[in-house]
Amino acid sequence: MFAATDIVSEAPALPARMPTVPTTDVALDLLDGVGDVMTAGSDAPSPEGMTIDELAAHTRVPSRTIRFYQAKGALMAPEIRGRTAYYGPAHVERLEAIGMLKDRGLSIRAIRDLMARIDRGDLDLGEWLGLEEKLAMPWSEDAPVVMSSDELNEALAGLPTGTLALTVEFGLVERRGDRYLVQSPGMLQVLRQVHGAGVDVHLAAQAGDIIEKHARALTRELLELFVGHAGRGFGTATTPDAIRDTIAAVRAPAQNAVSLLFARAMEEALRKLVESGLVLDSKKRKPGSRRR
Repeated sequence: MFAATDIVSEAPALPARMPTVPTTDVALDLLDGVGDVMTAGSDAPSPEGMTIDELAAHTRVPSRTIRFYQAKGALMAPEIRGRTAYYGPAHVERLEAIGMLKDRGLSIRAIRDLMARIDRGDLDLGEWLGLEEKLAMPWSEDAPVVMSSDELNEALAGLPTGTLALTVEFGLVERRGDRYLVQSPGMLQVLRQVHGAGVDVHLAAQAGDIIEKHARALTRELLELFVGHAGRGFGTATTPDAIRDTIAAVRAPAQNAVSLLFARAMEEALRKLVESGLVLDSKKRKPGSRRR
């Protein structure tokens, strides 16, 4: 119900946590000065090139990781002179770009494909970062927060005993040592609201699971539809700027559409339920019993 890029960790010793995505201007600045952060305090690359061990020392990327990137096609091949492979500034820049993209959650396969498009001139990395920034923007202000035990108990005040265990079971809350990571403070508030309306918290959690399951399927189908019509009905062109602007423009209308359509569907379902002649017999069904 309450679960929080599918990050493929194929390379060894790589960060799995995605940092905050920089703004477009900052991302472009990173590209203009690519390698500056990784090579701070180290000597400039030799004009004659570097061996793989020298490249590893210069970029602080392990040799085995460099070989892994090459094997997967994300890093271009070195220049072979005699029996020795030499790497140049282009390899330093590519390693910086790969690290930046890995930090954003891309798998090495996705990075390889992206770099291939960039090398062909089909895509500019700066434009892609701008699009990625827009896609990564949250669609609500409901962000995960860390709470102490006292803060969480206060947030759950008035709810039945065992609610904390229930929120952990359904993925709304994760225990982190002596503190708690609340994936969605907004859903905690929803839980309080529906309980106040007379809905059992466990039943509410099950209902949330149903809603989330269908919401995931809905968003997946909509994205397939929109991506398939990029520049041909969704956006004025297939450029990152055009798609970025369209996504930003449809965010609020899309959320409104989901709310309106859900309300209409619920009204129709309730009307049909009444028309079916449903009778709730309290004598036959005890409170809290479940229909099999």
